[in-house]
Amino acid sequence: MIVNENITKYLHSLETDNEPFLEELRIYAKEHDVPIIRREMESFLSVLLNLSKAEKVLEIGTGIAYSASFMARHSGFLKRIDTIENYPPRIEKAKETLQIYQDLSGESGALIHLIEGDAAKVLPELEGGYDLIFLDGPKAQYLTMLPDLLRLLKEGGILLADNVLQEGELVRSRYVTQRRDRTIHERMRDFVWEVKHHPQLLTSVLTIGDGVTLSYKKTEGEKN
Repeated sequence: MIVNENITKYLHSLETDNEPFLEELRIYAKEHDVPIIRREMESFLSVLLNLSKAEKVLEIGTGIAYSASFMARHSGFLKRIDTIENYPPRIEKAKETLQIYQDLSGESGALIHLIEGDAAKVLPELEGGYDLIFLDGPKAQYLTMLPDLLRLLKEGGILLADNVLQEGELVRSRYVTQRRDRTIHERMRDFVWEVKHHPQLLTSVLTIGDGVTLSYKKTEGEKN
């Protein structure tokens, strides 16, 4: 737990329910132990999308397509979402979700494009120009994907990485951390340090949900 549980409950009490389609998907995720973005992250993401007027978004970690569907339904500017997933069972559910979204939206063309495969292999093949990249895939790979993410992110764009504080475990001593978690925590600490000190980025670490880094890619010649 990063923030006081009572504060989190209070923040959740302020949120309004999403449309039935998304609420049913949230219930499915809880029943099947599938991680999706938290309520407070939804609000933050919605504000960020509309404030930045992002038109082209890349998401790493589709899951069951909850967050992609949420973004599509809560931004008036989006023209395309590319989302990458590598886990077959979630890919199948994501396809089902996106078909339902397509039917409900009545859009003539697909706004959300599911890309199947390992993000580390997919990213080098993509072209750039993304206004916002939402990094919510394999945590141990955040740092290794960063060079490709920076190439794909346009100047003035936003890189948003979720789950960076690992329920607050990131700051605990490695000696009181379970062995299986040590490598992930070490790599995540390296990622957070890198985005905080990278010359192309201005980054803030926020205790929203499970912790996020919000990074702005500076334009050429822009000072800190």
